[in-house]
Amino acid sequence: MTSALTSSGSSSPTDVPSELSEQTGHLIIALEAILRESPRGVSELTLIKALQAAPWQLLGKVDFTSPTQLYPVHFLVFHGLYRLRDELGGKGETLSISPLLIRLGTSDVVAGHGPLAESDKLREFYLDLSQYSLSEQAISAMMNDFWAGRTSQRPAPDDAREAARVLGLQQLPASFDEVKHRFRRAVMQAHPDRGGSTEDVQALNEAFGTLRIFFTDPPT
Repeated sequence: MTSALTSSGSSSPTDVPSELSEQTGHLIIALEAILRESPRGVSELTLIKALQAAPWQLLGKVDFTSPTQLYPVHFLVFHGLYRLRDELGGKGETLSISPLLIRLGTSDVVAGHGPLAESDKLREFYLDLSQYSLSEQAISAMMNDFWAGRTSQRPAPDDAREAARVLGLQQLPASFDEVKHRFRRAVMQAHPDRGGSTEDVQALNEAFGTLRIFFTDPPT
């Protein structure tokens, strides 16, 4: 698997981590600039498109319908976001990270205490560059776990409300049955044959997956 970052050369899989470690410096700069220009936050899909476009042009073409092709791009973006969150944490800023809403904020928590100092399995995963070169089987297993609701972290209420908004709901519904009903209607409307796009369908899938986990896992 070669780097998803645009590059003039190619790399063998064993060279990928060292190459990415150097290239992601530019990615982090771009991520911070884009997020500061979007105070209300952006989705992962919007962020990827911004990184593809001028003036950044840091990511190549992405097939949003292929998990094995989307994964390395997703991993790079989230790797950069978690590194950026660590950098901003010492400056009194926060960074909310989820596929549906990525947003900068401020924090009253003293550096070295609170959520940023706690163990974060997702952070550990995305900061480990060796996870970039997963096999197709491993990626498929991750996707199966996600859709089956076996993720280790329940979405936060804000993420669930944002997922509901993506599906066209004004507020978080009382039951998952309402989510399923709205999801079916939204996917039909977003189908490319009806003027939608594969990116729209992907966003709906992510929102549906978030709400499925939210309604399946009881609050801890």
